[in-house]
Amino acid sequence: MNRKNLIVGQSGGPTAVINSSLYGVVSEAMRQESIGRVYGMLNGIEGFLAGRFLDFKEAFGADELEKLKTTPGAYLGSCRYKLPEDLNDPVYPLLFRKFEELEIGYFFYIGGNDSMDTVSKLSRYAAKTGSNIRVIGEPKTIDNDLVLTDHTPGFGSAARYVASTVREITVDANVYETKSVTIIEIMGRHAGWLTAAGALARKHANDNPLLIYLPETAFDQEAFLAKIEAAFEKNPNVVVCVSEGIHDKDGTFICEYDNSVGTDSFGHKMLAGCGKYLENLVRNRLNVKARSVELNVSQRCSASMMSATDQKEAVLAGAFGVKAALKGETGKMVSYVRTSNLPYRMTLGLEDVNEICNKEKTVPLEWISQDGSDVTEDFFAYALPLIQGAVEIPLGSDGLPDFISRK
Repeated sequence: MNRKNLIVGQSGGPTAVINSSLYGVVSEAMRQESIGRVYGMLNGIEGFLAGRFLDFKEAFGADELEKLKTTPGAYLGSCRYKLPEDLNDPVYPLLFRKFEELEIGYFFYIGGNDSMDTVSKLSRYAAKTGSNIRVIGEPKTIDNDLVLTDHTPGFGSAARYVASTVREITVDANVYETKSVTIIEIMGRHAGWLTAAGALARKHANDNPLLIYLPETAFDQEAFLAKIEAAFEKNPNVVVCVSEGIHDKDGTFICEYDNSVGTDSFGHKMLAGCGKYLENLVRNRLNVKARSVELNVSQRCSASMMSATDQKEAVLAGAFGVKAALKGETGKMVSYVRTSNLPYRMTLGLEDVNEICNKEKTVPLEWISQDGSDVTEDFFAYALPLIQGAVEIPLGSDGLPDFISRK
């Protein structure tokens, strides 16, 4: 049997379960007799171009492979390298020569929107040149903004972290009777899925967070201040969740009122600081105690809050992609298809990656309150199943999490 090899990489921001997707791909590939060696790109496509990769069979044994499922971050390392738009660029024949040298028949990339752009370009170049390499995308993003999939691996765990942390902050904020406002800034540039998860922290009606603002609607500062004053009638300690990407009616990010904002390698504005700006606004205008908390990277790297549902689905998605590639599928992204809310059920599917890359799925406007300061019950029905179940994280002799890392 002329067995072809498989190579897999990770790209973009890590999540708590991106290594679970990796485990799904690698463990399934190792079970398949028709697949020879299983390689991993170190630091994604950029690292592979520089000749950096590993052989999983040589890297570690079966027991260590299991630890991938409980290790956050990206085991293989990540990158934010954007392939050229022009498929005639010299980088493409260079990449495919490297694939040929390693006898690669299957290429897997685990990542978000920009990673699916890489999958699209490689699959289109393969089709253009008659290459039989099968290219599959494995979804990943805490932002939950990939289209044509019900949700993404990483979102459930990040949402569980956000809901738990917001509940903890709420308990802390309630210790004094004097009026106070706590503003929690949560990741989300154009899609507010993760910030909406703050609503899951509520235990009863009129519980904190009393206000939630997403980037799907325009943010009005005067209306915001009025909402806080009204909220004091329910609770002297008001907790507010805001997405980093909230903006005014003209599209100006709220963080830009106070900061000059740079851009990343993809040209995206690097957003941070709206929480601090709003903290100062509340303190100066309402003359009450105010503080802001930026959850930052903890949202994506907390293994302790990993959702068992999220982990299980990520592993299944990885294995499903390998089986699909062996059946001849290429240029596809593995998708989640929800078939039921109560009880929660989902299945796996495949979608044309060209219909996914460079698009964003936002929170439906009908899931946001009319005044833009909260989410509706529809969001609860959608999100609650995804945060269910705790994962036991193995501990080392020092009593701390025993994560696996490359030596």
